[in-house]
Amino acid sequence: MAAAAVLAGAGVVPTATVASAEPARPSAGTPLREVMLVGNNWEGTADVIESSGDFAKIGRINLVPDKKERLREIYLNPVKLAFFLGIRHTVGEGNDQYVDDMYTTPDGSAIVVSRPSFADVVSVDTATGRIKWRFPVSGFRADHMAVSPDGTRVAVSASTGNTVHVLDIATGREAGSFTTGDKPHENVFTDGGRYIWNMSIGEVNNDFDAPALDFLKGDRKITIADAETFEHVRTIDMRDRLDAFGRKDFSDAVRPVAFTPDESKLYFQVSFFNGFFEYDVAKDEITREKVLPKNPATSDDRTTFVNDSRHHGMSMNPSGSKLCVAGTMDDYATVVDRETLQEGPLVSAAKPYWATVSGDGKACVISESAADQVTAIDFATGKKITSVPVGDHPQRVRIAQLPHGWTGPAGG
Repeated sequence: MAAAAVLAGAGVVPTATVASAEPARPSAGTPLREVMLVGNNWEGTADVIESSGDFAKIGRINLVPDKKERLREIYLNPVKLAFFLGIRHTVGEGNDQYVDDMYTTPDGSAIVVSRPSFADVVSVDTATGRIKWRFPVSGFRADHMAVSPDGTRVAVSASTGNTVHVLDIATGREAGSFTTGDKPHENVFTDGGRYIWNMSIGEVNNDFDAPALDFLKGDRKITIADAETFEHVRTIDMRDRLDAFGRKDFSDAVRPVAFTPDESKLYFQVSFFNGFFEYDVAKDEITREKVLPKNPATSDDRTTFVNDSRHHGMSMNPSGSKLCVAGTMDDYATVVDRETLQEGPLVSAAKPYWATVSGDGKACVISESAADQVTAIDFATGKKITSVPVGDHPQRVRIAQLPHGWTGPAGG
């Protein structure tokens, strides 16, 4: 499992490529400040904003400084070009996908980012804007990531390689990998970093969306791996659990998830559903379902949902009492009381694609991908606090650490 996976169709082993010159980095004593990163997927940048309060903009960084080099490489390889264009015309909705997920290194010296269209993970120096290392993932597309609790490793889904790579966040070297179901998506470290949960969503780019055709969506399951040995510990197929709960007509493609603070309950979204389920980890069963309101203006034609997601994005406040849910195709977000499952006000939002907790834990921050802004919602009242304009098609939003006083790389 620790050996690097072979790139599908290419026959080469992915390794981290380190820049020839070591860029400048903050010293060990450089004070850090907490910020929030907003990944602008179609633009290839990340906006940096305050992590709480007024969420004011701090700066911006280009996460595709090697764009010309990567495009030249792709256009000279017919196989890579076919997948690159396939991403553009399917999951990219006619656009190239440059920024999916991102985290900062513990010392704030770099932002590590997964880039779907370039099928890689790179480390971008926050002082210079230069690439420090690059890791090509197996297959032809990189997707969601997760950072270990100690901040030293990142797990990245190689969505066409059915693999999760676990990388050293400082060097890009692969610590290990494990296989998954079809199209691995979200990753979560649990039990203090002992395990990695991966959710595979199957094929979301075909129109076999009717419940009777669900079997054509591929092998979808949760794979739980040991974060040190990378051996499979357990797999969970929500098909059986949904059937037992009386939802045989629902997709078992698990999308974004949120664990309770003690990790005893898992809340998860599935393809095509305007709502979510509650799963008891110890009992291994679905215990509750929440159906959220539909937007009357949203078509029920499943083939119109972006990448099979009616709702995509969940987060939980630090106390575990509230859930924030992004109603992607229904154009709203709402805060749900976890005890009663009663939703609060529906906050209007343009294709909200993700939900993250603010640095102080008081707000949910959603990315409005169709409005190019992020919006903060008060967990206590369920009401909108503010909106902040960002770049083209914001998706993932993450808490991060950058050097105090940072406003962008030197020279812009």
